[in-house]
Amino acid sequence: MAGSAANYKKSINDGFFEIRYEPQGVFLIVHPPVANGSKVDVREVLDKISAKNIKNFMRDAVEAAVNRADKTPVKIAEAQEEKKLDAVASVMVTPDKMKAYMVLTPPDGGRMLSADEMVELLKNQGVVNGINKSMIDNIAQYPVYNEMICVAEGSQPVNGQNGSVEFYFDVKKEKKPAILDDGRVDFRELGVVESVKKGQVLCTLVPPMPGIKGKTVTGADVPALEGKPAVLPKGKNVLASEDGQSLVAAIDGQVNYIDGKVSVFATYEVPADVDNSTGNIYFIGNVCIRGNVLSGFVVEAGGSVEVWGVVEGATIKAGGDIILRRGMQGMGKGVLESNGDIIAKYIENSNVQAKNDIKAEAIMHSYVKCGNKLELGGRKGLLVGGACKVGKEITAKVIGSVMATVTDVEVGVNPALKERYRQIKEEMAGIEADIKKTEQAIALLRKLEAAGALPHEKIELLEKSIRTKEYLTSKLSDFKDELAGIEVKLQQDSYGKVRVYNYIYPGVKVAIGSCMTYIKENLQYCTLYRDGADIRVGPIDK
Repeated sequence: MAGSAANYKKSINDGFFEIRYEPQGVFLIVHPPVANGSKVDVREVLDKISAKNIKNFMRDAVEAAVNRADKTPVKIAEAQEEKKLDAVASVMVTPDKMKAYMVLTPPDGGRMLSADEMVELLKNQGVVNGINKSMIDNIAQYPVYNEMICVAEGSQPVNGQNGSVEFYFDVKKEKKPAILDDGRVDFRELGVVESVKKGQVLCTLVPPMPGIKGKTVTGADVPALEGKPAVLPKGKNVLASEDGQSLVAAIDGQVNYIDGKVSVFATYEVPADVDNSTGNIYFIGNVCIRGNVLSGFVVEAGGSVEVWGVVEGATIKAGGDIILRRGMQGMGKGVLESNGDIIAKYIENSNVQAKNDIKAEAIMHSYVKCGNKLELGGRKGLLVGGACKVGKEITAKVIGSVMATVTDVEVGVNPALKERYRQIKEEMAGIEADIKKTEQAIALLRKLEAAGALPHEKIELLEKSIRTKEYLTSKLSDFKDELAGIEVKLQQDSYGKVRVYNYIYPGVKVAIGSCMTYIKENLQYCTLYRDGADIRVGPIDK
């Protein structure tokens, strides 16, 4: 007696069938499914009968046996010799041609495929690269049937690395005043000035790394992205070397890295006060003022501004940092605007804006915008009154006062981005109005042209109007793209923290992104942070 299982069960509960070769004939035995398993499909049985080349089988008997599925042997053909079926393998390649899979159909009375035969089958199907010989040897010895097995895998391309710039000075120099043993802050020893000599090498280009090509399982190359060369960050008072790979200082001075450019600034020194004897100061480089800056005067510098004395109700604007070794008593008129950091002992009754960090011992009754971090340290570490809008986080010892002084604190949104967002919206409204006017003029001129009543001198006006519309439409599209980018950035950046090392008092309003809360009781040694749509109070996190 010979027999064979004619179908491979997809589930342990599925029905299955057997074909047995007996001296009395060929018999079909159909087993029913259990639980929620699937019944045997008559087509599966007929496919197997065809594959086994059973001659003169009785189709009615086959269908009856499948319908009954009662494990009873049903004769479907006269006795004949069984045809042995060897195992069969099929190959499937993924659409990206990076992987090839093999599916084995079990042998029926025949033999299993050898590893060499499987490799030959892969090659006949065009799979010539990344063949996993050990996997094929394994499944040849321990076959797994009717499952997709990865037998070849291509190599992914490795993208090249972009070139970079190697700096020979401290680009991210920490402008942090020293804290003395008694808690006072020494604003005289900041160590923020880095001087260079003429001809000194400031930075060098690092060449890009080339990419490594990948290869599909069919042997085709997969291109890699090549690294892009970096560009020398050339600013003011620097020169490119003869080979164009380095920047050197063109003058003696202070090296700065501002807005992605390396510049060297000479320093203008004021030996005493900025007053009527000096007038307002406008200088392309750094400015060092040994005395005070009196009320009403203006100091504008392309580099940093350092003041050894007191700043009154004056205006100081710097392309780099602003360092006030004593502080600022703004009297409601003082203005500080820095494209870098602002460091001061105290700031009172002033308008203050820094692109990066602001560090002070006390800020009182002032309006502050800070793109990165606001740090209140030293003995007082005080922030009271006014309003602060800070990009990332605020660290202070005390926020507010026991008198419940109104103090507005906002973190998590870069104030410069919000201001740019407002400006773009206003400019877009103006451009849209101009486009509408231009379209009306074009429509009127087109009507005259269609009626043959367009004067010769108006033809040029029509062409100019069309060019104007195209220019305005292009500009409006650019603004829309920039606006979308800012909206994404504002959404991503709408998280920040407020750290308090002593007390935060009632009267303080805290906003983090679009969330807002009022402090209603004294809080001590805590961190305020955003959690979804709420502002939480937690322990100090470093």
